[in-house]
Amino acid sequence: MQRFWLYVLLGALWFAVLVSAIAVVTVRHEVRTRFIELQKIVKTRDALIVEWGQLQIEQSTFATHGRIDRLAREKLKLKQPLADDIIIVSSQ
Repeated sequence: MQRFWLYVLLGALWFAVLVSAIAVVTVRHEVRTRFIELQKIVKTRDALIVEWGQLQIEQSTFATHGRIDRLAREKLKLKQPLADDIIIVSSQ
């Protein structure tokens, strides 16, 4: 009878080791999958940071006073008013 309980205990321990091994494999696979996903997200973030920097440079280039003045003169046909054309309005 004592041997029977020894075999039951041995079987239970063997089953616990098997379940534990399967759990370790499953968790390691999940960790690898999530790590790959994290690497993709980090790569996307880095690309977006680079693009943001390029857009800021582009915006500062397009917003320079000289460029705005040139476009106003060329495309909108605007010109500097003459001194006689300027009227000063006072609020008093």
